[in-house]
Amino acid sequence: MKPINKETALVVFSGGQDSTTCLFWAKKNFKSVEALTFIYGQKHVAEVEIAEQIAKEAGVPWHKMDVSFIGKLGRNSLTDSSVVMDQDKPADGPPNTFVPGRNLFFLSIAAVFAREHGISHLVTGVSETDFSGYPDCRDAFIKSLNVSLNLSMDEQFVIHTPLMWIDKSQTWALADELGAFDIVRYRTLTCYNGIPSDGCGECPACKLRREGLEKYLKIRSRV
Repeated sequence: MKPINKETALVVFSGGQDSTTCLFWAKKNFKSVEALTFIYGQKHVAEVEIAEQIAKEAGVPWHKMDVSFIGKLGRNSLTDSSVVMDQDKPADGPPNTFVPGRNLFFLSIAAVFAREHGISHLVTGVSETDFSGYPDCRDAFIKSLNVSLNLSMDEQFVIHTPLMWIDKSQTWALADELGAFDIVRYRTLTCYNGIPSDGCGECPACKLRREGLEKYLKIRSRV
């Protein structure tokens, strides 16, 4: 294990809108940044290639890790082609685009990786204002996990969630402020159907992204 460097951050990086915004946020706020991308059994692994490309262009050391067991633990529409994707959030829980345990495993594994590389800051793009209401995107979960990780390894990790309390239009504004607007708009992959940039326009992720973009562009045009 390397000595802890408190000026370095590790970004959990999917190559999507949120994590790419967080990557550039981390570059602004830390002297050194690294990115970790997971292969978790997702249907559209093109996001892994996109993550690698964006990290390379941003001058950020990039790592990938195969954790495909996550996608085999339960049925959801992001890892199982036989599951028809929910288009709206059900009244009795999260939509079936929720991958149970994903952020729990991602952040736990990222913390172990960070410890071995002397990194104490973790950055993730989770947001409680997102459409889905995924339980593992809530602030309470992140704070609880942060405490558990520190106790489990006797370290002082800090999990940063720059998007936790902002909506998609504000996320676009942040990307613009960070000088990453074009990269986020034209290079990222957020679409649940695996189409980069503006995506398919029909899946829940694309609708949320587009609504936020349109709202932000209206605000920007008035400035």
